Amino acid sequence: MCFRSVPYGGAAGGGTMTRTIKTYSLSDRAMESDFGIHDERHIARIEQGHRHEYFQVQLNLAGHAQHYIGATVRALEPGSLSFVLPYRVHRVLYGQGSRYYFINFSQRLLHPELEVDPLDLEDVPLDRAPELAPFVFQEFMDFVLDGPDFEMAREACRRMTEENSRQRFCSIAFIRANLLLLLGTVCRRHESEILQLAAAQAQRTSRREALSRVVRYVRENLTRHITMADAAAAVHLSPIHLAHLLKKETGKTFTSLVTERRMEKAQELLVHTTMRISKIADAVGFEDEAYFTRRFKQRFKTTPRAYRSKVTAGTLR
Repeated sequence: MCFRSVPYGGAAGGGTMTRTIKTYSLSDRAMESDFGIHDERHIARIEQGHRHEYFQVQLNLAGHAQHYIGATVRALEPGSLSFVLPYRVHRVLYGQGSRYYFINFSQRLLHPELEVDPLDLEDVPLDRAPELAPFVFQEFMDFVLDGPDFEMAREACRRMTEENSRQRFCSIAFIRANLLLLLGTVCRRHESEILQLAAAQAQRTSRREALSRVVRYVRENLTRHITMADAAAAVHLSPIHLAHLLKKETGKTFTSLVTERRMEKAQELLVHTTMRISKIADAVGFEDEAYFTRRFKQRFKTTPRAYRSKVTAGTLR
């Protein structure tokens, strides 16, 4: 198999490298505002890195290709599909004899009632829009159809092409029905992997949200003595779970997290207020000014008073 070597973000055919990544609209690639479908004979290949404002699906009919998306490369064999969310930078390199369909469509066509910014589509729960699953998880798994499923996908593309060229009464309804049939078949065929990835994603999201609640609690209670037990109770976690969460997500202990937030707040007060050092120490939860000064110096290699003087003089490095 032979692939042309094209620099990411560069011009095809060994042209001059460019830092510009072009963003295409549907009007650039289709006759209609919400939908377009083409086979390899009727669309110009774009082999440099690019993005587009719309969704894109490629069904590979013959030959081999490589899909570069995010930080991964997915192989496209016959029967493979690739899925690209709006504004996701990607490119495809084609081998000899490649045959495929490109399907481009708007968010309005796919899910008219889904009022979400295109950049936030990855955060939409799959139970709300399950047909987004192949787009969300394209970087993590391959999507391949064979046998009757592949024949169905090819037939769905043929029907969408026919309806798109005729533009008869209800053509857009038939197009959308065949598009959803294609996406639904892919989701059912890869249901187990998709659900496993969705569960892991939900777990990561849950951890991030819990960590945000912990950090917010610490920030709002810097003036008082903060214990891990109190913080855990405030965010509805057990102390053991909180300790594990912090270690896994930040590599820090609860004590080091609290100390970091105290020092950051102290910096802010030293720079933006004229509060006395003793008052700043109290404001960030230190009852003893000398101890506060010692911890501040450990963290920033200078005392609070010297830090403020350097800021005032404009000599802080």
